[in-house]
Amino acid sequence: MKISKKQGVDIFHLLLEASKKQERVERTQLLQSIGIEENFVEGSVRINWKTCRGVECRLCIDACPTSALYWREGEVSIAKELCIFCVGCVGVCLVDDCIQVSRKRPSEEIERFSNARDVLMLLHTINSRKAVERTKSRFQNIEAQLKQ
Repeated sequence: MKISKKQGVDIFHLLLEASKKQERVERTQLLQSIGIEENFVEGSVRINWKTCRGVECRLCIDACPTSALYWREGEVSIAKELCIFCVGCVGVCLVDDCIQVSRKRPSEEIERFSNARDVLMLLHTINSRKAVERTKSRFQNIEAQLKQ
């Protein structure tokens, strides 16, 4: 039975999608086995080995909560299946644009980080949102008590 091109079946696309799905399943199982929860739909991490000073500092390796970053043959390497895109490595890196992390939130928002300032701005934004939410909650509690 032949399938015509008009039907739009692309075996390579189907195989690629099946492979990606299998990788996601295996990644989820691996992270669950070490007690790590994924917060991002997808992401990527890259290291610019031309600017990396890993041999001198190794700060990113120490900061990585899942040990996705490790020392191999004179450079920092990435076990991509362990990376949870937490940006801890970017936050401690002494060299701007040495480590680049891109991640997609479940809300489809894409975030990119390549220096400590980016990470600090994210933390500031998150903490500000939480402070506003707590203040609103307290205000609603006080308002409810006054009505009683």
